[in-house]
Amino acid sequence: MIAAEKIEQIIDRFQFLEAKMADGASGSEIAALGREYAELRPVVETVTAYKDLVTQIADAEAMLADPEMKELAEAELPDLKAQLESSEHDVQLALLPKDAADARPALVEIRPGTGGDEASLFAADLLRMYQRYAERQGWKFEILEESQTELGGIKEVVARVAGEGVFAKLKYESGVHRVQRVPETESQGRVHTSAATVAVLPEAEDVDINIDPSDLRIDTMRASGSGGQHVNTTDSAVRILHIPTGLIVVSAEKSQHRNREIAMQVLKTRLFDLERQRVDSERSADRKSQVGSGDRSERIRTYNFPQGRMTDHRINLTLYSLGQVMQGDLEEVISALQADAQATLLAEMGA
Repeated sequence: MIAAEKIEQIIDRFQFLEAKMADGASGSEIAALGREYAELRPVVETVTAYKDLVTQIADAEAMLADPEMKELAEAELPDLKAQLESSEHDVQLALLPKDAADARPALVEIRPGTGGDEASLFAADLLRMYQRYAERQGWKFEILEESQTELGGIKEVVARVAGEGVFAKLKYESGVHRVQRVPETESQGRVHTSAATVAVLPEAEDVDINIDPSDLRIDTMRASGSGGQHVNTTDSAVRILHIPTGLIVVSAEKSQHRNREIAMQVLKTRLFDLERQRVDSERSADRKSQVGSGDRSERIRTYNFPQGRMTDHRINLTLYSLGQVMQGDLEEVISALQADAQATLLAEMGA
């Protein structure tokens, strides 16, 4: 059974937020209240449905004492109790601790690992996979920084993804992605194994990170152009060093002003991620063993092209639909990862 006291606390908080917003609040306060209200609304709808079922069961059981209503109650109770079991599970899921960053946009960073040119080409394939997945979700996908190889591979790319529940889904993509296939550069037809790393970071907000300007060293430099008429003639690229951590961010778009904005946002996001990792490590000694922990050194997935197979090693899930996966059809694997994470939390809570 779900603790009635906890349910009432949630409903009371929701009603308080509703009244507070109706009374009128300041701009910053109304935004915070609105976010909490939006997060609580589906939870309240779930617990309210559960409460209604509990009431219906109590009413039906009371009817058993009435000879005229007993037959009707006996017919209704099995179905109501079956619904209650499902509703109780829904409430348990709704009450699980939420990652405060789940609703945020995310920065997706992709870099080639072992494998030379083939690793760079695979990194480009992963970028296209996430772009197509974002399109399927109705998200906005914006490339902030991209450095390509002569063969069309990627040396490094940073993209911003915005939309509903972005980090809640993409956070499971952090880690080492391994590919097994015959490279385009292989003349003997041999299968090679290469890798690329993906890091998914929740975008930092201004209130998350306060950077002391004295902790920064900002340099401008000549950005590398495409050659010919496209060669940059101004020192537009921006390089920011965060002295306390040694983090370095470079942005090399055409506008120096835009480069400063991009570099500062990426720096804030990386600093925010470092702080989240520090807090999570203190909270959970076995954090690295958890799905979606964000450990970028963990090999999480293998894409085997000769067999058309994708395997996620964290949950032992194998799909023989690699072509669809590479076209952005990631929903099945991400849903499975989310379900596994929920099951782990429920087990830890003794639910």
